[in-house]
Amino acid sequence: MAELDLIPVWISLKTASISTIFTFFLGLAAARWIAYYRGRGKGLIDGLFTLPLVLPPTVLGFALLLLFGKHGPLGKLLLKMGTTVIFSWWATVIASTVVAFPLMYQTARGAFEQIEPNIESAARTLGASEWATFWRVTVPLAWPGIMAGIILSFARSLGEFGATLMIAGNIPGKTQTIPLAIYFAVAAGNNAKALGWVSVIMVISLVSILLLNYWKRNVHLYMKH
Repeated sequence: MAELDLIPVWISLKTASISTIFTFFLGLAAARWIAYYRGRGKGLIDGLFTLPLVLPPTVLGFALLLLFGKHGPLGKLLLKMGTTVIFSWWATVIASTVVAFPLMYQTARGAFEQIEPNIESAARTLGASEWATFWRVTVPLAWPGIMAGIILSFARSLGEFGATLMIAGNIPGKTQTIPLAIYFAVAAGNNAKALGWVSVIMVISLVSILLLNYWKRNVHLYMKH
């Protein structure tokens, strides 16, 4: 453990934290829309939102390369702005957000659909705007499910490997997350170092889940009182 460079820990934690924030807002927005959407093509839209959950990470990575590469639509736009995300730290965030999004979306959608519509209608009747109703009524009622989505999204972001490798590469000190450090340590025959990284990510994941579950339990008890 003494020989481990802790920079991948910082990169992984920073990436997982930022991607979870993005996933939280994107997942809530998508879940809220689909939960109340009554138009045509709802099944298709839901399938597209869930697709990253079942696609191989390498396929997602390739799709992101097509989008953000120098010949891709988003890549060309970024180049005109004088920047790019390929093989940068932001690429690790994008990859983690894409793979974690379906977990936040599905759990939040399920939580929203369990809410009694009359409760939200009552809030609107009392003069609350849609924005206020959503954040003051819908989100608190769905909070246990939303917290589950946050936990799953953070854990998924922390363990992301395939898409990150394809769009961000393995650049020590810049894009090398713990999963990438494990893979390349094994590839180099350094099993002791790989085992050290495995221990680190297991501890981080377990502590994160325990802390978030503790927070979830206490928030739930506070809301009941």
